[in-house]
Amino acid sequence: MSETSRRQILAATGASVAVGTVGLTVGPAQAGEARRTASSARESVVAYVQDHRSGTVRLLVGEREVVVHDRDLVTRILNAAGGE
Repeated sequence: MSETSRRQILAATGASVAVGTVGLTVGPAQAGEARRTASSARESVVAYVQDHRSGTVRLLVGEREVVVHDRDLVTRILNAAGGE
């Protein structure tokens, strides 16, 4: 993966994670503009989608791994990553 692609994925992922967190907290019908909370990550976050059909995202945060089941978040990450 080229350096440019990694940067684009990390940038898109950061935005998607923030939006996904709001969606998980308040529900899709009430989700509005994403706002960071006091407990949000303060270090690099990498999102890994192994199978787009599963709706599962693995977030690598520092030395931790957080598994999130959110089909909408997976869709937004894949859309942000685009295709070639």
